[in-house]
Amino acid sequence: MGSLATEQKTIHVLMFPWLAHGHISPYLELAKRLTKRDFIIHLCSTPANLSSIKHKIGEKFALSIRLVELHLPSLPNLPPCYHTTNGLPPDLMLTLKLAFDMAKPNFLRILASVKPDLLIYDFLQPWAPLAASRYKIPAVEFITSSSTMTAYMFHFFMKPKVEFPFETICYRDYELVHQAKLLAPDDSDYLSTLLGKKIMPVGPLVQNPSQEVGSSEIIEWLDKKGKRSTVFVSFGSEYFLKQEEMEELAHGLELSNVNFIWVVRFPKGKKITLKEALPLGFLQRVGQRGMVIEGWAPQAQILGHESIGGFVSHCGCSSMMESMKFGVPIIAMPMHLDQPLNARLVVEIGVGDEVLRNSSGRLEKEEVASVIRRVVAEGGQGEVVRKNARAMSEKMMAKGDEEIDEVVKELVMICSTKKMKKRNGLFY
Repeated sequence: MGSLATEQKTIHVLMFPWLAHGHISPYLELAKRLTKRDFIIHLCSTPANLSSIKHKIGEKFALSIRLVELHLPSLPNLPPCYHTTNGLPPDLMLTLKLAFDMAKPNFLRILASVKPDLLIYDFLQPWAPLAASRYKIPAVEFITSSSTMTAYMFHFFMKPKVEFPFETICYRDYELVHQAKLLAPDDSDYLSTLLGKKIMPVGPLVQNPSQEVGSSEIIEWLDKKGKRSTVFVSFGSEYFLKQEEMEELAHGLELSNVNFIWVVRFPKGKKITLKEALPLGFLQRVGQRGMVIEGWAPQAQILGHESIGGFVSHCGCSSMMESMKFGVPIIAMPMHLDQPLNARLVVEIGVGDEVLRNSSGRLEKEEVASVIRRVVAEGGQGEVVRKNARAMSEKMMAKGDEEIDEVVKELVMICSTKKMKKRNGLFY
């Protein structure tokens, strides 16, 4: 599209996501899309988080995406390397949120220094738009959860005695939401009615696959596998499987007889090896059928590989959108927060299947193996899911930049009119 931003002047935007990788990633991808339309982005987070995304900016965006460090106060058991949810032990999550809220004075100084035309902020820091209002800076909320989850949460708090209107999915003037509207258009419209605000989908914010350092061995291994014969197994940067879950999943992968590449993560500071965490003899028994990686793997690059036929995922919103963008069926294993509702959405729109837990809430290896085989290695229902996943990918591709272009128009309007409200909008 033509440059709307330059019709008046270059627009400087301060982006302020929560300290989770699943939040920073869509903010960064939104930043990249805005810079192509002559916006200058100042991305604010802790040094621990910014150091993990510097390589994703590179020379191409070095001038248009500027990293701004937010320093948190020093608290017991929370050194600077823990100023991120990535690998953070679960018992320190509340401590991190406390330190984040205590950094408000530092954020005020950043606002005064950067003097942005617009603030795009996350839902976990409701004090951010209030701080921006001191400097007459309009603010827009960007929610990284799906519109389905957002509508469900607001419905629960605003109409607790009224049944949620979309029974198959049970679980601010503007709101930006990280989703393509074609996934659940009724949910977006209901959220707009519920809040009395315009809801603006930003579309799937998925990074393009690129050759990353340390990925060559993984890709070489995938190159040797048949087309759509392999599942990718990963549960994001914040959730760590319990020992019992790890064992059931391992045995399920073994029983499925399907190729797999599994990313295993442990909390920072936990002294345990893969050999200790996995069932005795597991790696030897699966042999070349499986690859287990500790810590990190290039997710977009893996999902974009032709050998991947399924994604065993916790159903975080970013991972869900990535899988759909690449046309990979989702094998849902939700853990907490918005993930169970996202899993319902995946099943409802027909692009995946869910590994159901037993009546005690536990994973069972037979169920894991059965769902993997059903999605990847068998006909019938699996073929329908695979076809739907490919069709969803094609629809997303066909939409192109349509949604982001509409978002840009709204942002330019907000900055030009400088409407001072508590929340000028919400994107998703």
